[in-house]
Amino acid sequence: MQATAKRLLELRKSVNMTQIKMAATLGISQSALNRYEHDQALIPDTVFLAYADYFDVSLDYIFGRTDMPEGKLFSGCPKIGEDNEELRQFIEMCFDPKSKMSGKLKNTLYNMMMGGEK
Repeated sequence: MQATAKRLLELRKSVNMTQIKMAATLGISQSALNRYEHDQALIPDTVFLAYADYFDVSLDYIFGRTDMPEGKLFSGCPKIGEDNEELRQFIEMCFDPKSKMSGKLKNTLYNMMMGGEK
């Protein structure tokens, strides 16, 4: 938690804000904020969220998981392959078997599933 307390302190100081003003902004006492910034008390979730919103940073940044204020960016990459029967059934369900174009699109998706075209 020491890294988190340090990050809260750094964020406040980065905008030259006093503890009194920051505490008022957060709706907490200055003494509580002082304890949070010096790792002397557990920080409530509401305070973390208020900091994230106020400074427009991610919780990953506040918790010290990354040095990027926007946080660790999620890059969804589902595991697909020939053995993913559930995805294969979904693809079958999405296309009209009577349409020639649907057949081409379906084949393209199957090819992508097996590591072909992307």
